[in-house]
Amino acid sequence: MTSSERPPTIDPVAAARWHAAAPAVSPWLHEEVARRMEDRLQWIRQAPESWCHWDAVRGGLQAHALVSARYPKARCQIYETAAHCEDSARQALAKPWWSPARWSAGNPQLGMPADASVQMLWANMALHTAADPQALIAQWHRALAVDGYLMFSCLGPDTLRELHAVYAELGWPPAGHAFTDMHDWGDMLVHAGFAEPVMDMERITLTFATPERLVQELRELGCNLHPDRFPSLRGRRWREKLYQVLFDRLADPQQGGQLALTFEIIYGHAFKPAPRVRVSSSSAVSLQDMRTMLRQGGKEN
Repeated sequence: MTSSERPPTIDPVAAARWHAAAPAVSPWLHEEVARRMEDRLQWIRQAPESWCHWDAVRGGLQAHALVSARYPKARCQIYETAAHCEDSARQALAKPWWSPARWSAGNPQLGMPADASVQMLWANMALHTAADPQALIAQWHRALAVDGYLMFSCLGPDTLRELHAVYAELGWPPAGHAFTDMHDWGDMLVHAGFAEPVMDMERITLTFATPERLVQELRELGCNLHPDRFPSLRGRRWREKLYQVLFDRLADPQQGGQLALTFEIIYGHAFKPAPRVRVSSSSAVSLQDMRTMLRQGGKEN
């Protein structure tokens, strides 16, 4: 996927429905990925004065506590793009009236961050289900102040490769939409105005005792957004066949006979540089960018 295209295998209607109805919980895998991403913050020299946790409920509330503890003096803004998750975030992160933390700089505020208002934007496991990821990345770019940085994670192309192979062998429609390669994410970050993107990946293998437990986990993590997915609901007989096939094909002797699935995790990090004016016969500059450039010029003189 190039920087000028939307994901070709995501049905935007299905993506919107999932986003509006996804369980208002932090899946275990999301929390684990966020914990690993938080560990990467040790390499960031400058602590942010303020940061935004984008979709904290789905991204990981336990991880939110870790980041808050790392930056206890930083102001925190939480933005839930799904309305049904906002109440969950408010209840989960509300401090008791008697708690001193209620009045501290770290007490989170809910709502869309103002343009150029935060030094760090934290977005865990959100990008791979976006029907228009470039629009989402552009929102992150607007929220960040100059020299602020983005920390994000998402699923990569090798995710659920075992499940995709099973579906293909049986002649079934795709088991899920295709996930974007980390190099393409890097290109899109640059296209959106970010600088110095650093991308890396790892693979995590999850094991399950039963097919039922495996399917339950997948339903919590997401749903099939591929336009060519099964067009209607399947019956009980198909579900029983699915469970049997998963039991037969995914049992891994190296995992004690448990059912194994691979998840490729992509981590991304990039800075927002000072805006540059493109030289032409007529150049338009936003008021916010003009103010930033004037401030930068004053620092250099």
